[in-house]
Amino acid sequence: MEKTVHIAVVPGVGYGHLFPILQFSKLLVQLHPYFHVTCFIPSIESLPTDSKTIIQTLPSNINCTFLPSVSSKDLPQGIALVLQIQLTVIHSLPSIHQALKSLTLRTPFVALVVDSLAIDALDFAKEFNMLSYVYFPSSVTSLSSYFYLLKLNKETSCQYKDLLEPIQIPGCVPIHGQDLVDQAQDRSSQSYKFLLERVEKFRLFDGILINSFLEIEKGPIEALTEDRSGNPDVYAVGPIIQTPTKSGDDDNGLKCLAWLDKQQTCSVLYVSFGSGGTLSQEQINELALGLELSNHKFLWVVRSPSNTANAAYLSASDVDPLQFLPSGFLERKKEQGMVIPSWAPQIQILRHSSVGGFLTHCGWNSTLESVLHGVPLITWPLFAEQRTNAVLLSEGLKVGLRPKINQNGIVEKVQIAELIKCLMEGEEGGKLRKNMKELKESANSAHKDDGSFTKTLSQLALKWRNLV
Repeated sequence: MEKTVHIAVVPGVGYGHLFPILQFSKLLVQLHPYFHVTCFIPSIESLPTDSKTIIQTLPSNINCTFLPSVSSKDLPQGIALVLQIQLTVIHSLPSIHQALKSLTLRTPFVALVVDSLAIDALDFAKEFNMLSYVYFPSSVTSLSSYFYLLKLNKETSCQYKDLLEPIQIPGCVPIHGQDLVDQAQDRSSQSYKFLLERVEKFRLFDGILINSFLEIEKGPIEALTEDRSGNPDVYAVGPIIQTPTKSGDDDNGLKCLAWLDKQQTCSVLYVSFGSGGTLSQEQINELALGLELSNHKFLWVVRSPSNTANAAYLSASDVDPLQFLPSGFLERKKEQGMVIPSWAPQIQILRHSSVGGFLTHCGWNSTLESVLHGVPLITWPLFAEQRTNAVLLSEGLKVGLRPKINQNGIVEKVQIAELIKCLMEGEEGGKLRKNMKELKESANSAHKDDGSFTKTLSQLALKWRNLV
């Protein structure tokens, strides 16, 4: 009988950081059943409903330990979201240490895998004789840009957005300074200093696991693999997306899927800004009027307005978002489109035959979901590393169209309508659809027995098994 191999994982806070590492764990134990995973879950206040839902789908060889939740009152007020997530993990370190100390007395762990915003927990790997890994839930292009910042920081004095020429990161599509991660936009900020410190720490560990695959990011993967200047081994263990649940079960899900059933093939534009993205009131108005002007069918997941782009990431509003739509919009457009408040079953929507385009915030989870279902994009990034992902999708892979923002930070209705028409009916939209179809085939091939995902995961599993 094969010996059980135990690993521990620590996700970051929030659905976008919890889901990918749990899904990785599910696939690991599914392909290699002799593995057992213990997951230590930090949270602010309480675990969100969407996070509880995915935990309920875990198999018996993944155990979850819920750490004492951190009160938002214990965190500095007004700090950036990324710092809230990191500080929550730091507050949870004593609980993680105590749990590991107790468990390792009877269960030796071979590896500790933590989310990229939970790397402080990796300090315990050496103490408990474990290999240490970072799970990076975004693109390899983003990771490459992080490493390149260490070089850029020494060579450049101005703000990156003021650089006249695009930044040429090895293996990556050229990126303008303004499209680097949010934390790099103000070099005097605490967030930027935290980012540099975090990336320096990445180099101390045994490896980085990334939710990507060779065919989508061949250049940056090969560049990082060939770079022996101190960066750790990189394992592309993607594409990993959420397994569909019945989630047409709730009223919103049932309604929107029933509505899609009545629409023509590839006729609907799906509009969603992810689990945390929010728009200002002015931008909601422009988007609504742009959808109306396009004369194309749409399914729009709407949230209450906020001037903070990531306002819904850690706390959802209980205000009905439909009241913030332009006057008369819902009545005028009831034949053209459907508006869903706050949440919709995204996987089921993207794989529906009537969906022909996706207006997305370019979060990496949503990006991979669109790729695996072959849906071309309008790339509308809001925060974090989403602008970098938008560059990869629109300029590198050529599977998306990116809107231009006016001097007030708004995408105007006329441009929105033009982009929708271009994506859904134009010649350029046809090329994007063709490119995305090819990418979909590569993504699905990665999970076959001889695919890049299966091979990489097996390589990692063998390394860990040999430590038992």
